[in-house]
Amino acid sequence: MRLPVEVRRVYDDPKGNATEYRVLVDRLWPRGVSKDALRLDGWAKDAAPSSDLRKWYGHDPERFEEFSRRYRTELRQSAPASAVKAIVAAAAKRSVLVVLTATKDVEHSGATVLADHLRSKVAKQR
Repeated sequence: MRLPVEVRRVYDDPKGNATEYRVLVDRLWPRGVSKDALRLDGWAKDAAPSSDLRKWYGHDPERFEEFSRRYRTELRQSAPASAVKAIVAAAAKRSVLVVLTATKDVEHSGATVLADHLRSKVAKQR
């Protein structure tokens, strides 16, 4: 059985359910959300795009393809690769791995790139 990986906005789904493994994948805490209001199993800051890459990208959809390529390169580096490995291991016994982000444009976000990367790692585990 394959572990589904979903991307959701923290503002749309602050609680989720107990069968999900929920991990925040933004480097910065979401604005306007208290830590008590958001049910999390983890906060993977090290798996988020670097500050330099995030600033270069600026959420410009025209840069998304290059952002995605650069971010995938970052995910192969030591700290991000360790964070990804920890997420996959922790989520293994849950029904769904939920990648949470505060980003408005989820389709063109680092969370989407990371979710795709996690899907490939989960597929290798099972």
